[in-house]
Amino acid sequence: MRAYQVTAPGAEPELRDVTLAPPGRGEIEIDIRACGLNFADLLMVKGNYQDTPEPPFTLGLESAGTVRALGEGVEGFAPGDRVMIYGGQGGLATRGVFEAARAIPIPEVMSFEHAAAFQIAYGTSHLALDYRARLQPGETLLVTGAAGGVGLTAVEIGKLMGARVIAHARGADKLEVARRAGADHLIEADSGDLRRQLLDLGGVDVVYDAVGGEVFKAAFRACRPEGRILPIGFASGEVPQIPANHLLVKNLTVMGLYIGGLLKARPEVLRASMERLLDWYEAGRLRPHVSHVLPLDRAAEGLELLRSRTATGKVVICP
Repeated sequence: MRAYQVTAPGAEPELRDVTLAPPGRGEIEIDIRACGLNFADLLMVKGNYQDTPEPPFTLGLESAGTVRALGEGVEGFAPGDRVMIYGGQGGLATRGVFEAARAIPIPEVMSFEHAAAFQIAYGTSHLALDYRARLQPGETLLVTGAAGGVGLTAVEIGKLMGARVIAHARGADKLEVARRAGADHLIEADSGDLRRQLLDLGGVDVVYDAVGGEVFKAAFRACRPEGRILPIGFASGEVPQIPANHLLVKNLTVMGLYIGGLLKARPEVLRASMERLLDWYEAGRLRPHVSHVLPLDRAAEGLELLRSRTATGKVVICP
């Protein structure tokens, strides 16, 4: 099989021919048809991600394909079944072996490309807005990095949950993508005083921030009393420091969310969220935005699209 692997900490990944061990107890082997790229893949290359495996390992946190073989004790699946898997690694390959418990059947109406682009982006946003922030109809939601992989799904889900959505992104093209996903108000990232613009719109109840740095600080200061703030990512490169005295004055709540941690600690929460999301997809209420589909030998190009922030929505690699 062919796999796009990190062979040493910090080394550039390589497309290699490797041998895949057969599935063990509780595992399934998948012919991988599509793999969604995530910013965490870039962090894994550098060894900076919280769940970076020991090299050598195959990149690709989430993938979709067909069941090829079953390990001992696996029930509920058969060869040929279409499944999506949040494996944490192993997706950028022609085949992979994963825990069967992580496999979810793909609805008939869903393509492999959409399935590979679905779990992390939509799962993160739904868990953040519903399970953590308890976003309510009529509240105002700010999404920063609103045209990115997770940001765009937060716009879409926030609108479905009845919120007024403010999208913050750089460039007219990216803001147009956010508008089509349901954003009510658009703010260009280089348009000046973000705090003032948010206050002019009445302030914010929930902040979904994928940028960090000065953007986080401005959004924090524009929160209404009892606002909730979700630091989802730090694309700016700066992890903001939170002034605790401001939390007290406005009764604000800052809440973390790491979908990988929930997968291990509260898998039932993750599964219930995914069931709701797949119901919405089958009803035509969610429309994944995949800006680029590339073959496996162009995986490096796909990662560069993320690194340079050229892509909108998701980038998918199809072995």
